[in-house]
Amino acid sequence: MLIIEKTIIIANQASALDIVAWFVYLLSAVLFVMGLHFMNSPKTARKGNFVSATGMVIAVLMAFVKMALEGVMNGIAVVVLIVGIIIGALAGVISAKKVKMTDMPQLVSVFNTVGGGAAALVALNDILAGEEPNIVVLITAGLGVMIGSVTFTGSLIAAGKLQGIKWVRKLALPGKSFWNALFIVLTIASFVLLCVFPGQRVLWSILTAVFALCYGLVFVIPIGGADMPVVISVLNACTGTAVAMSGLAIDNVALIVAGALVGAAGVTLSVLMSKAMNRPLMSVLAGGFGGGSGSSGAGDDGVEGTMKETSADDLAVQLVYADKVIFVPGFGLAQAQAQRELADLGELLKEHGVEVEYAIHPVAGRMPGHMNVLLAEANVPYEELVDLEDINPQFPSANVSLVVGANDVTNPAARRPGTPVSGMPILDVDKSQNVVVMKRGRGKGYAGIENELYFENNTQMLFGDAKASLQAVIAAVKELLQ
Repeated sequence: MLIIEKTIIIANQASALDIVAWFVYLLSAVLFVMGLHFMNSPKTARKGNFVSATGMVIAVLMAFVKMALEGVMNGIAVVVLIVGIIIGALAGVISAKKVKMTDMPQLVSVFNTVGGGAAALVALNDILAGEEPNIVVLITAGLGVMIGSVTFTGSLIAAGKLQGIKWVRKLALPGKSFWNALFIVLTIASFVLLCVFPGQRVLWSILTAVFALCYGLVFVIPIGGADMPVVISVLNACTGTAVAMSGLAIDNVALIVAGALVGAAGVTLSVLMSKAMNRPLMSVLAGGFGGGSGSSGAGDDGVEGTMKETSADDLAVQLVYADKVIFVPGFGLAQAQAQRELADLGELLKEHGVEVEYAIHPVAGRMPGHMNVLLAEANVPYEELVDLEDINPQFPSANVSLVVGANDVTNPAARRPGTPVSGMPILDVDKSQNVVVMKRGRGKGYAGIENELYFENNTQMLFGDAKASLQAVIAAVKELLQ
């Protein structure tokens, strides 16, 4: 009853324009929720993007209408806003069209940078513009400045690491715990002083932003490349939270809902990814894992045996005479842009009567769903993409498992203690009757250890570029089927 009375009071106090704007923003928020729901499945993900984008367009147009009717915009402001929108739209379209699927995590991280920075600037404007803000605005906008600034610098470093920029990858931070603690304390202290002494809000808001920017750097620098997908997801959650805080500061429903959705989705995804690696989220964020790949001989890490090599012709024979084949794609497939060749090979085998399925590990690739999107791009039927829990019981019945560029997610070392991947759920590829691994070279995975699968008696290696290797296998299969 009290809520209804408050709503009536607010409605009486608000203008007709405010009420219309509120309902339009509410419609945008509903579209955001619907779009997120559609993204639960690869089949409807494209529709989800379209629905969410429609909601954002509606919200932006309503903001323009509201500012114009309230007389808060002059000609210069309109030109600046329109130019900014055009530049942002062009940058988004061009980058989305030109960036390869392998570089999509870096693009997401750059978008996080833009989103976090924008949220921080909006929140900073709420604090500094006009008269002295009340305590609610100081708290919400101050949090927006903090979180947005951390996201800005943290996402820049994450993008640089994923892109393989040498000087970023070589960055080291001796005494990382000290620097993390120092900048956390300084950032929180500045934020508290901003709320306590609003008369000096220029000083304390700027110091909050500076210390938060520094914390974003010291937070991400120590974290290894293998954990970057989780870090990106966490930073994505931070971007959403910063946007929600800015929405609270300016009382905008669309921003609050959109930010809350992104924040909640990012946190959920981060937890799920950490679970898929069997590592606590805080352990991932503490750094110290996934320093990158290297190369070594067979005797490293206590692994004994030799890698047995095979040829495209021999692999073609195994595939043609198999009853069931399981493909195991990984980041190497994405690097080689060989998803269409893998799909073509699958179609050839299915036409010959071979049962074909694709084993999808939740953290294969550089971002969640990377393999799903990659294979969907090659028109692989969704029902052939099988998650870890469902595909693992099927490996013993597979005549051949073809691993294309997947490394740590197939390492049997995860089943025993004392290794960097211990306890991580893996694809039970080694339980297949025969295993063939397509790999560019003899290097290690992101965990920095040898993959014990490569030295098993039932495993053969086909070295070389995945795309070229698959093309050779396809040609050999066609020749056998003539």
